[in-house]
Amino acid sequence: MRFIFLFVAFFALCPAAFAAPVPQQPIDALFAALANAQSSEQAKPIEDKILVLFLQSKSPSVDLLMTRAAAALTVGDKDLAGKLFLAITAIAPAYAEGWHQRARIEAAAGNDEAAMFSLEKTVTLNPREFEACAELAMKLEEYGDKKGALEMYRRAQALDPQYDDIARHVRALSREVEGQGI
Repeated sequence: MRFIFLFVAFFALCPAAFAAPVPQQPIDALFAALANAQSSEQAKPIEDKILVLFLQSKSPSVDLLMTRAAAALTVGDKDLAGKLFLAITAIAPAYAEGWHQRARIEAAAGNDEAAMFSLEKTVTLNPREFEACAELAMKLEEYGDKKGALEMYRRAQALDPQYDDIARHVRALSREVEGQGI
């Protein structure tokens, strides 16, 4: 839910963000800062900056469709948003955030198989997409693939140690999958 708000707010409040280049911290520096964050409160603004960078497609057509999808989500039209995300992945199949947003719509519609496919596509295209890693881990855990879920949770945790209480998931699943040490 937090990301949907960020997504909608970014496109609603920052339509010019794609028109002119804005000086920004290199993403590697942001990930380094994220790794050093001592709390979720400290990590949150860094996560938000990274997520905004992930949304940038460098394509005016894709940006327009993403803006329209955000507007559709704002008014609660998930059907239209889903169609727009489907169009985005068709015209820009290498744009990871198109797949990520599509996965969220598919999951909200109860189409877990499609959502998992789209999340896998997202993390393949953008291995640093910590939210998609965590979302895929939750789906894998829900469907009983605890080993796969643990791997994805660990991947998300390596990227963002403070993200969404991920450490609790890793602790619980590691005991279940790998056993408890003596």
